Amino acid sequence: MTRATFTREEADSRRQSLIDACAARLAVDGVAGATVRAICAEAGVSPGLLRHYFEGIDDLIGATYQAVGERVATALAAAVEEAGEGPRTRLSAYVVASFRPPIADPALLATWIAFWSLVKSDPGIATLHGDIYSGYRDGIEGLLAENGVAPADRRMKAVAITALVDGLWLELCLAPDAFTADEAAEMAERWLDALL
Repeated sequence: MTRATFTREEADSRRQSLIDACAARLAVDGVAGATVRAICAEAGVSPGLLRHYFEGIDDLIGATYQAVGERVATALAAAVEEAGEGPRTRLSAYVVASFRPPIADPALLATWIAFWSLVKSDPGIATLHGDIYSGYRDGIEGLLAENGVAPADRRMKAVAITALVDGLWLELCLAPDAFTADEAAEMAERWLDALL
């Protein structure tokens, strides 16, 4: 009988399945329900396997926040890339992407809220949150530079745009009957016109 060998791809796939399962459990049950047993059951692996890939549940939640943040950043970058060359069009694409799939997704919002709930109680998540949002603001600052915004004004305008996007995204996911993605985009466009 030959013994099966495991490849790096299988290890990466298992690690990713644990991250995906953690995101799913956070979305459904929040932080309290994201236990080792629940996550491993979701991933279809034994609870002991988690320790093979992560130091523990906190490490897995941190890796999940990082992965989800990267997925959002990738979706935003793709929207900007697809927008073409016009600086204003690129900035609009970045903002409006948050009101469309894959970002405007109630499950993503539920997962994100779980991460937000940990920011005040978990220093590691707080640091990760700062890094993720710093990356988003840096991207916005780059787009503001393309639009001729003075360097001294970029940081605070990026903070304001981030707050606008988070607020509209949050309300759009929580109360989709209150307004549409197109209406959110229209509000954001008017606001951007005034900001610029």
